[in-house]
Amino acid sequence: MKPIKRIGILTAGGDSPGLNAAIRAAGKAMIGEYGWEMLGFRDGFLGLAENRYVKLGKNELAGILTLGGTFLGTSRDKPHRMIINGRERDMLGTITANYRRLKLDALVCIGGGGTHKNALRLVEQGLRVLTLPKTIDNDVPCTDVTIGFDTALGIASEAIDRLHSTAHSHHRIVVAEIMGHNAGWLALGAGIASGADVILIPEIPYDIEKIAAAIRRRSRHGTNFSIVAVAEGAKSLEDAALFAEVERKRKNARTKEEKEYAKLRMTEFDTKHSGNTLRLARHLEELTKLESRVTILGYVQRGGTPSTADRILATRLGTACARLVVEGASGVMVAARGDGVKPVPIAEVAGSLKLVTRDHSWLQAARAVGTSLGD
Repeated sequence: MKPIKRIGILTAGGDSPGLNAAIRAAGKAMIGEYGWEMLGFRDGFLGLAENRYVKLGKNELAGILTLGGTFLGTSRDKPHRMIINGRERDMLGTITANYRRLKLDALVCIGGGGTHKNALRLVEQGLRVLTLPKTIDNDVPCTDVTIGFDTALGIASEAIDRLHSTAHSHHRIVVAEIMGHNAGWLALGAGIASGADVILIPEIPYDIEKIAAAIRRRSRHGTNFSIVAVAEGAKSLEDAALFAEVERKRKNARTKEEKEYAKLRMTEFDTKHSGNTLRLARHLEELTKLESRVTILGYVQRGGTPSTADRILATRLGTACARLVVEGASGVMVAARGDGVKPVPIAEVAGSLKLVTRDHSWLQAARAVGTSLGD
C-alpha cells in the first residue's frame, strides 16, 4: 500500500477576496480527487517557520467559498528576515527542516509580489513549491488576472458611483483614493467603469495644471463638479523625477553606507508622498476655485465576499494547482491564460511587476471618452 502523500498550503501578504475559495479548491481536489493529505499553515511563512498548522479536511474546507479574507491568516514575514522574539533572524533553514520533518511532498503559496520572491527563496533551498497569483492590484506578471482583483474593482467602482451624487449636488471636486502603489489597474478600471472625469495612475506622472485645466473646461461647459480617481501611488511630474533619482541611487548602492543612505532617502520620499492625495485636492481647489473633498477607500477594497468571477478564478487555479502537483510540477506559478491555465516558472515572476502600458486598450478607451489622465 502506497503511503499517502502530503501537501502544505499557506496564504501570505495582504488579505484578498478569493483566498478561501482557492484554499478550498486546492484542498478538495487534493483530498477528494487524488487522495492526498493537506496541511494549512497559519499566518503565512511565519506559521511554516514556527510549525503552526492545521490538518485540512472536509469539515475545515466546508462553508469557506464565499468568505472574504483567509481563514488560515496571513502575514508579510519574509523567510530570510523574520522577527522572532524581538530579533531579526534568517529562518530559511528552520523552514526547510520543518518541510522535511512534516514529510511534505510540495508546498503551495498563495500571494502577490512579495510572496513570489519568498517562494523563489524556498525553491532555491531545494523545496518543491507552487504558487497561485493573488493581489487586488493585479500587478503579478505572466497571468491574465489575479485572485481578488475583480472583487476590489467592483467595490471601488461602486464607491465612486456613490460619490457622483454628492459631487453633483454640491458642485464639488471629489477625489477618491484607490489602492495601487506601483500599478494603476485598480484605479484605471474603477475610474473607467464609474465614469471618473480624471484618472491618475503611477505609470503616468501627472501635471496638476493640466488636471485643473480639464476641470475648468468642464465648468465652462456648465458642469460644476468632477470626480478624480487617483491611485495611492500616483505621482506628479516633480515627484516622479525625484522618485526615479532616489530609486536609481538605491539600485546602484554598493557599500553599506550607500545602501543605508539610499534607504533613508526612500523612507523620506515615502513619508512625504503619504499625504499626496490631500495635497492634490487642496491644490485643485486653489486652481479651480471649486470646493474639493477626499475619500480614501483604503482596506474596504480588500474586504467582504469575493465576487462570482473571483470565486470561479480561484477554483480554476486551485484545482489546476492540485493537478500540477500530482503530475510532478515544481517551481511554477499557476497562471490564468484565457479560459485555461499555464504553469510559469516562479523565477520569471519574482521581482517583476505587470504595469499599465502606455498603449493599453484601457488607456485608449479612457482617452477616447474624454477622461483626463493628467498628462
